[in-house]
Amino acid sequence: MGHDLTRAGPGPAGPPRTVELIWGLLILNTLGSAGARTIVPLPRSLIQMATMGALATAFALALVLNLRLRVRASAFLFLLTLLLVLSVISSANLESGFGALFRCFRLTLFVSTLWLLSRWWDGSPTFVRFHIRMYFGVLVSVAAGLVASPGAAMPDLYGGRLVGALWPLTPPQIGQYAAVIIGLTVLLLLDRRTTGASAATIIVPSLVLLALTHTRTATLGLIIGLALAIGSLVMTSAAARRFFSWAVLLATVVGVGLSSLLQAWFLRGQSQENFSNLTGRAKVWDALLAAPRTTTEQVFGMGLGDKSFGGLPIDNSWLAVYNEQGLAGVAVVAVVFVVLGGVALLRPPSPERAAAIFLISYCAIASYTEAGLGDASPYLLHLTVAVSLLAAPTVPVALPTPAVPRQRTAPRAQRTELT
Repeated sequence: MGHDLTRAGPGPAGPPRTVELIWGLLILNTLGSAGARTIVPLPRSLIQMATMGALATAFALALVLNLRLRVRASAFLFLLTLLLVLSVISSANLESGFGALFRCFRLTLFVSTLWLLSRWWDGSPTFVRFHIRMYFGVLVSVAAGLVASPGAAMPDLYGGRLVGALWPLTPPQIGQYAAVIIGLTVLLLLDRRTTGASAATIIVPSLVLLALTHTRTATLGLIIGLALAIGSLVMTSAAARRFFSWAVLLATVVGVGLSSLLQAWFLRGQSQENFSNLTGRAKVWDALLAAPRTTTEQVFGMGLGDKSFGGLPIDNSWLAVYNEQGLAGVAVVAVVFVVLGGVALLRPPSPERAAAIFLISYCAIASYTEAGLGDASPYLLHLTVAVSLLAAPTVPVALPTPAVPRQRTAPRAQRTELT
């Protein structure tokens, strides 16, 4: 029997229900405050107050739950802490203004909350279920906005792509959330951790929303990430082999029969030149790399900013980190992927390992056209879920058994027990 996705993860030994609330607050904090125009105009200051309030509340709740500060040793969290230190060093000169120090404070609360939650990382899919439920709730709000006002949800400003009409979400954000929960739900279904009906409830509407966003990065990340994840199970899982075979067959049929439609969806009406320079991203990247910098700025960066250069979004995690945390920050992020990838490859095949591979590979693919690996973001939350899946199960400490008094024997049968 599978388990409904709405159920809590482990049994009595699992984390308190408050942990799921904390995870939801972290996700709310990383939704951002900039995006499409909403049906009911929301002042950006109000959204920022809500997102920062969510982070402060998450940290406070995590601290209350873990007053004894019991944490798990984690190379991932150590590297995030090192990235935080680099961010403070680069922001201290205020080249990016006082906003850089505020972003450092936010990153401090974010990383500290992850440290406090590490106590409940045990290699189970608990945080996977949290992730799916919370992001599916976000997608429900997107769908509600689409039903309430199709014009606001698919504005001409974004080329008719789906945006958040109730909360300001951009098409890449929606595509990312949909792709991640689709991949994770498919892997839960293959391991029979959920029912077909529950999985369909998540997968089908998420696929529709992903298609409406026309987000190429999320689509490629989903396909490649799932291929790598399921490929890691092919030798040990008959269900994975069947799914892989059917997926290849279906992809072949769809690719041949709907090639022109798929090409039109992929190009999004763009010219060949606009497509080749990644919708203008390449021009921003070239300008960023050509900008003069001192040695200190090259090594430590300019300080935490809004992931833009010259007023235009950078849309590349590696260049965004280089701009804000320098070559030192790029090295730290690279080590994060090397460590997580190495640990995943060294683990024996398992559904948890497959889900971690999916998340790691998705973040690596998305890092080319999306920023976020150097600051509090959904991508760091995805990698955190991967770390929780790769963590060794906690072993309960056995309490000493009270000694039971020996019964006295008759005097003639007394013996001395040396052992």
